[in-house]
Amino acid sequence: MLELLPLFFPVIPTAIYSQTTQKSEIVAENQLVSPLPGELNNIPVFNSNSPELVLGEGILLSTFPSDNKSDENAHLNFPFEGRFDIFAHHVSKPPTEDDKRTLYLGIIVHNPTSEPVSIDILQGASYLSQPDAPFITLPSKVEGSNIYAGPGSRVMGDILRGKRQEIFPPNIIIPAGESRMLLNLPIPIHSLTPPLNGRSSYMRLYSSGKVYVASLAMYQDTEDNPPSLSQWENLLTNASLSTPRDKAPTPPEAQGQRIYGRVAGVSQGNMWKTDLTDSPSTPLLTIPNAGEAFSYGLSTLVGGTLGTNQVQTAPLLVRYPDTAYSAHGNYSLQYSLTLPLFNPNNEAKTVNIAISTPVKQDTPGVNFLNPLPTQTFFRGLVQVKYNDDNNIPRLQYFHLVQKRGEKGENLVTVTIPPQSQKLVSVDFLYPPDATPPQILTVSTQ
Repeated sequence: MLELLPLFFPVIPTAIYSQTTQKSEIVAENQLVSPLPGELNNIPVFNSNSPELVLGEGILLSTFPSDNKSDENAHLNFPFEGRFDIFAHHVSKPPTEDDKRTLYLGIIVHNPTSEPVSIDILQGASYLSQPDAPFITLPSKVEGSNIYAGPGSRVMGDILRGKRQEIFPPNIIIPAGESRMLLNLPIPIHSLTPPLNGRSSYMRLYSSGKVYVASLAMYQDTEDNPPSLSQWENLLTNASLSTPRDKAPTPPEAQGQRIYGRVAGVSQGNMWKTDLTDSPSTPLLTIPNAGEAFSYGLSTLVGGTLGTNQVQTAPLLVRYPDTAYSAHGNYSLQYSLTLPLFNPNNEAKTVNIAISTPVKQDTPGVNFLNPLPTQTFFRGLVQVKYNDDNNIPRLQYFHLVQKRGEKGENLVTVTIPPQSQKLVSVDFLYPPDATPPQILTVSTQ
């Protein structure tokens, strides 16, 4: 029986972790961490995560123009067209002890043009922490495709496997000058102890024309009475940003302790797809010498580049002044990595691939902790594809749960004949409630 944990949403990187706990010792690994080849694509992502804990009605994120709106500063005037994604991750608890209302999360899309606009929902998922995806205790690595701990883990697992949840139609038509709801769902809390719940949502979309998007918060007396479209439209026109606000971020150029802040804006890039090779002009990745290893940074960020000087964080095209300067953590961004492994030796070599969560640092090196602290820094599904030692194609899924400073177990082990090549691919969507950075490690036994 899996142990149910108290509901919580762990600290996403709003604070810096530069000190080890008294009971943990640093375990240094002598291996190189290289910048990840390639770069983010340019697909925009509507990124709604601030305030994470919603305690008041209002606008969470609006890319509408400010024309005819009561609070001009609440609207960022950013139209979407063609491919774009929507990410929303918010938590509810009663603003006061005796408040029995239910918070609804609404995502509204408006067509400002004179022609109908069609929006294809290519993939989509939205889950509550309770009861859809509670934070349960799982081992560090479990094989299986339908395993999750927390709503962010479950949503990203669905998208990784190409799913569209049944609550989403394949397509919606928005008439000229009108709006429609993409999402209109509750975050119920009053049957829970403590009364705390969260909802994670992600959609991959294609729009035939220009549209504006907003995520909104509204209270209703019950959880089975969603607000109407006109109620949402009225709130969008007349409300201000939801308060209280999250902690304001530290400016990127500041020194010392850093508050990254939470994201409310449009981030640029939904995928980092690349081949890991010896150099841009070489189609192969030469394996390490026997007993050695090398790594690539994953989701590296300001203050946590592991000596690579590479910040992979998605930039923000528009944002509110009191929210994150960039999309630290890269929540929902897909890493799609191909490793064309090459064995240059005259004998067969066995190679391992792993993902780990080393101690966050800017200086070169890979440091782990022993014993491990209690903070979970990564929980999500990873897909691996390769040909096994019998040259049979394998597609496997592993759900990983890693503490801060945890060295990950091997995801793939392949034996490569002398002077031969084997292709391995690793895919995952960076899950909400994870804390960067991570590394992808190639080691030779």
